[in-house]
Amino acid sequence: MRVVVAEDSALLRDGLVQLLGMRGVAVVAAVDDADALLAAVAEHAPDAAVVDVRMPPTQTDEGLRAAVEIRRAHPGTGVLIFSQYVETKHAAELLGSGAGGVGYLLKERVVDIGEFVDALRRVAAGGTALDPEVVSQLLGASRRGSALDGLTPREREVLGLMAQGLTNQSIAARFVVSERAVEKHVANIFAKLGLAVGEGGHRRVLAVLRYLEG
Repeated sequence: MRVVVAEDSALLRDGLVQLLGMRGVAVVAAVDDADALLAAVAEHAPDAAVVDVRMPPTQTDEGLRAAVEIRRAHPGTGVLIFSQYVETKHAAELLGSGAGGVGYLLKERVVDIGEFVDALRRVAAGGTALDPEVVSQLLGASRRGSALDGLTPREREVLGLMAQGLTNQSIAARFVVSERAVEKHVANIFAKLGLAVGEGGHRRVLAVLRYLEG
């Protein structure tokens, strides 16, 4: 797997490059601003890009806006946002694009490099990897949040795990219940939201995020 890393902190950028290299991931470019990120993706056509949200010059949302542009111009490149912050406006645009290959993880909640690399590989392969806190804030920012009030606490937990990219089988193992029980929760979630159940877990989550944009 070939990736581009975009992180303005030199210490964290170099650390990511080394850690990914130790896990067999080839970092083809490591940059510190959004313009360099876009140029590196255009030049190297990587499988995925790891992108921080806040980058020079304004330290606001340059990285996330660049990620949206990457998904538009290079749909074959997965994008994994890796940040301290949840920026809901452009995150909803990125995640609600109707395709997989996207992820959003919070730095402070990643405690295992193996899990991070697994999430990166999942995104590069067209799946999703969303931190539950990201999903929670997107739900909270939604203008249609009232439709989610009908979800039970367990159904919200299931939705959060789906967002992380877990399959029904994995969710069943997490809760120590049958896969059929999880399927019932998933069916209930989409019935309450008025959505059709798609074939892929990431497609179902993206459908919900598109719904929340409305």
